[in-house]
Amino acid sequence: MKKILISSSLLAGSMLFAGGFRVSLQGVKQLAMAHTSAHAEDASVTFFNPAGMSFIPSKLSVVAGGFGAKSEVTYQNLNTLESYTTDSPMGTPLYAAIAYKVMPNLSVGFNFSTPFGSTIEWPQDWAGREIVQRLELKSFYFQPMVSVKLAPWASFGASYIYAKGTVNWDKAVTQLGGTLNLKDEKATGHGMGFGFYFQPDAKWDISIAYRSPVDMEAKEGKASFDISPALYSSLGLDANGQDNFTATLPLVEEYTIGLTYKVTPKWLISADFNYHGWERYSQLTLDFEKAPIGNQASDPTILVSPKNFHNTKTFRVGTQYQLTDMIAGRLGWYYDESPYEDEYFIPETPSFDTNVITGGLGFKFARGFGVDVAGAWAMPQSRNVENANSNFFGQAKAKAYYVGLGLSYNAF
Repeated sequence: MKKILISSSLLAGSMLFAGGFRVSLQGVKQLAMAHTSAHAEDASVTFFNPAGMSFIPSKLSVVAGGFGAKSEVTYQNLNTLESYTTDSPMGTPLYAAIAYKVMPNLSVGFNFSTPFGSTIEWPQDWAGREIVQRLELKSFYFQPMVSVKLAPWASFGASYIYAKGTVNWDKAVTQLGGTLNLKDEKATGHGMGFGFYFQPDAKWDISIAYRSPVDMEAKEGKASFDISPALYSSLGLDANGQDNFTATLPLVEEYTIGLTYKVTPKWLISADFNYHGWERYSQLTLDFEKAPIGNQASDPTILVSPKNFHNTKTFRVGTQYQLTDMIAGRLGWYYDESPYEDEYFIPETPSFDTNVITGGLGFKFARGFGVDVAGAWAMPQSRNVENANSNFFGQAKAKAYYVGLGLSYNAF
């Protein structure tokens, strides 16, 4: 029987098309200003830098919010001119955080976020159906943290990261006359983050932060074949047409430097530089328990899929103007790089060099309550598809937009 080549993307999703499968949607106020990080007004700073908790002006701060993210990718074979467009459902990243000042120089907090994931769905009969038909990813980060004020103008913070993830991936296996579903609902990983936050004077906020890699380990994956039962025995499948698999996906490290300058009491400008360590994602290995559907001569149950990602940079600029005592207006722009070249383009995690325009409003109400709204329009640059490993060639284009609603409460 021929070996089946599966271009793997376990636990990887497509949301923003740039930066691999990183989802830059963790704070509504931050998104409105290009997702810049040097803002310590409330607990939303905890995702970006735990040290920022020390400069939150309130004793208790609670935030929560969510986003709607709609994306569309179009692939065209330039020889046949056949074209296919995704029909993916709207993604809904969420976040919540709390920060509490235990004493003037010590703050503790907790952040929940979904920094990786989404769903991409291609037509059932499209040209790349043997690579992916539908891929759904959910990832959850749980981060307890602490921040210590080292001086009136400087703080240090650290967090522990516990990550959980699920994947549900459908693809065609035409050589077997059917389809394959790969599913794991118990993938986990661990990491850490730390940072420094500075307010050298009334005009400047400076944030320097690091978030470590997290290796998401899928130890209880289930591969379900929808094929003729007559083939179960030769593939080593059980009576339900299933096999087990394991895999590890490296979620990458991230370095961030953020600056905010208060031009006037009402007007501030922010800028960020992000560096993402995608280089460690050189390949993905699926290890099946029995099914000989891999591509390694030494062990046909092991499938290795080359990724060859490279490190990337993101540049962000945002601004806020206090229109009234109650209403703040926000705008921003950022540019995000794709972590792989045309020869490694993969439709399960389509990635593009992308410009994004952002904007939003913030409303402050009595008793410490606030509401933030934001929106963004992504403009990915079209790219050639030259993936010889998956025999996948053509051209890809994409577009996306995002909206967000955030709530906050600050008790002074």
